[in-house]
Amino acid sequence: MAVVHTGDLFSWREISGSFQGNGLMLQRLCWVMDMCLSSAQQPQSPGQAPRSLDGWLEAEESSVPEDGTVGPAGDSSKTESSLQSLLKFVPTDYASYTQEHYRFAGKSIVMQESIESYGAVVWPGATVLCQYLEEHTEELNLRDAKVLEIGAGPGLVSIVASILGAQVTATDLPDVLGNLQYNILRNTLNCTAHLPEVKELVWGEDLEENFPKSTFYYNYVLASDVVYHHYFLDKLLTTMVYLSQLGTVVLWANKFRFSTDYEFLDKFKQVFDTTLLAEYPESSVKLFKGILKWD
Repeated sequence: MAVVHTGDLFSWREISGSFQGNGLMLQRLCWVMDMCLSSAQQPQSPGQAPRSLDGWLEAEESSVPEDGTVGPAGDSSKTESSLQSLLKFVPTDYASYTQEHYRFAGKSIVMQESIESYGAVVWPGATVLCQYLEEHTEELNLRDAKVLEIGAGPGLVSIVASILGAQVTATDLPDVLGNLQYNILRNTLNCTAHLPEVKELVWGEDLEENFPKSTFYYNYVLASDVVYHHYFLDKLLTTMVYLSQLGTVVLWANKFRFSTDYEFLDKFKQVFDTTLLAEYPESSVKLFKGILKWD
């Protein structure tokens, strides 16, 4: 499978000021992203080169509907520059996608998913965690809380946390970020207090360099269905521990499938004061709260 990139990862927060209050610009942006996705999934004619993002922007200027719902945002070069920056990542080029619909926090959420990648599917633990966040928003004091999601996948948990008012950083492996960012773009722009940030995080690698503790502090670290039959469980635990500072709460939801899942839970309990918040026998999903033990 191919991943389509046209530049380096960027911070939503660096550009969010250019879009606040500009509903027409945001509609235009989403329209362009949809056109990019549609093009990525359709075969090209013989001899026809794939259209670049610049090409899509040019086509968009001349092809937008005339009813005013979307269209050119004006002559501001600063606004156009921000649009170019926001389009540095386009959706991951899987052969097929499905659109799945969810509803949390009073909002309809449309997720682009693909069975071609574990990281492009919403797994059971994610919906359980979203439900918990929705039902305990005030108790968790999510408004303006700083939240990081480990292994965000297609991004449902990060989207829900953002809708509920949190300042969210959604992280995952490089090949997942295109689709993750696309889903977050579609579901949070112009409707959340804080635009989420999408950032690469490889478990156990370059943590101090990319997430220095002097700069980054999180009230909550969220994780769902990150534990399954893979070889990076020790690095996952290392990452959870690293991101946990005084006052940080880890909320981890997981479908328990293998003996290795329970082995990880045992190791988790060794370093975190652990509380079972919810259990769903019909789906084998358990939701845990963890607070790092301090010597």
